[in-house]
Amino acid sequence: MAFSTDSDETKMLLEHVAAGDLAALERLLELHRPYLRRVAQMKLDSALSVRVDASDVVQETQLVIVKRIDDFIKRRPTSLRLWMRRKVLEQLVDQRRRHVSAQKRSIHREKSVSNMSSVAIARNLLSNTPSKILRKIELQDQVSELIEQLGENDRKILSLRHAECLSNVEVADLLGIAPGTARKRHGRALLRIHRLLVENNISMDGTMG
Repeated sequence: MAFSTDSDETKMLLEHVAAGDLAALERLLELHRPYLRRVAQMKLDSALSVRVDASDVVQETQLVIVKRIDDFIKRRPTSLRLWMRRKVLEQLVDQRRRHVSAQKRSIHREKSVSNMSSVAIARNLLSNTPSKILRKIELQDQVSELIEQLGENDRKILSLRHAECLSNVEVADLLGIAPGTARKRHGRALLRIHRLLVENNISMDGTMG
């Protein structure tokens, strides 16, 4: 189930790339680089980060994108941003295979990935917090711990929406569900984290109740 979620600028650039415009390809990579970096930083676990930087992952991913962009344009299996996201995740798997032994693939490492997502969600939810820097960091830690208490589906939808900043339509495309279903799941997840915040005396603006 694929939905048209590419921006008008992305669609225009893809048309130019299909016509052989290399400058358009460079602009396309530049336009989506911040998102690729966001995903790489969030998914880069501690075992791999000592050997590989997020910038390295993005660079390698973009090389793959350049090689395969013609195939993407021919098939259009999903939106460009979600296709690029998949390439980042594939690159991370490849990097782990190269740099991290199978023996080190533990529950602890998987939890560290989850924690990074929770911190990113908390940072986004508290983006307008009018507190001092140290207080904001403290709040982010508290909120990320609460997010870890949510169910896996709630954490996933919040991660996609608030850590990766995907739209409900993009989330629907990624998960293979209807946009309305994605919207409802997101709303329910927000209600659950809001309840936890209230129970812990933290308001959505990042202040203590």
